[in-house]
Amino acid sequence: MRAVVQRVHEASVTVGGEVVGEIAAGLLVYVGVAGDDVESDAAWLADKVRYLRIFPDDDKPLNRDVAESGGAVLAISAFTTQADARKGRRPALTAAAPPETAEHLFNQFCQALATTGICVATGKFRAHMDVSSVNDGPICVLLDSRRQF
Repeated sequence: MRAVVQRVHEASVTVGGEVVGEIAAGLLVYVGVAGDDVESDAAWLADKVRYLRIFPDDDKPLNRDVAESGGAVLAISAFTTQADARKGRRPALTAAAPPETAEHLFNQFCQALATTGICVATGKFRAHMDVSSVNDGPICVLLDSRRQF
């Protein structure tokens, strides 16, 4: 599984003109599931997002995690995080999991994160979503459960 994690002042997601998920300060996380991902990938990614120290305290600019900062998470399913754009001009999306697998593992990720006490809002799976955010920093971190970067 891959994630693009952004520290935000606020974020929301709208589907068909209706806000379906929103947070104040916290993390906006775009999550993509690969075809060979399993539940342990979802658990690893949830743990990494939960404890990622990218919020400031009085001593260091990157010293607190989302819970310590009092933040929440807006998780957005985004199969394009699995895109391969190394060749040509159109990204190949063949590494992305089929929708049924992706939805199951995305939900596992969200549930694992929520069980740690973090408020987790989401978009709508397989819907066209309009995502708005006010980035903080900007701080943007790439995560991969296979540790490819």
